[in-house]
Amino acid sequence: MRFPRRWLLRRGKRVKANQGAAGVDKESIADFERHLKENLYKIWNRMSSGSYVPPPVRTVAIPKKTGGERMLGIPTVADRVAQMVVNLHFEPMVEPTFTKTRTGTGQINRRSKQLV
Repeated sequence: MRFPRRWLLRRGKRVKANQGAAGVDKESIADFERHLKENLYKIWNRMSSGSYVPPPVRTVAIPKKTGGERMLGIPTVADRVAQMVVNLHFEPMVEPTFTKTRTGTGQINRRSKQLV
């Protein structure tokens, strides 16, 4: 996937604005920013060469209102930046194919219960 390096900086700013917890590497957004240029270069280099492999996701149990728990996956800061870049690249290409009347399955004007 080829993309300009400046996309990483823009996406990095968006990840910072969204805040969020550290992933399995325990690296916070502040830690990531201390070596911002190097971290963004590593992501860009790996994604551009096709060798990017996302790290494992940290899971945290979140209580439900109705009782019980659900698992929440927390990616690393670097992976959140990479995800934002992929989103920026592909969303404009894919989004026009989905309309308000489509469910994403090719079925028009069907409720989710009807699709199951």
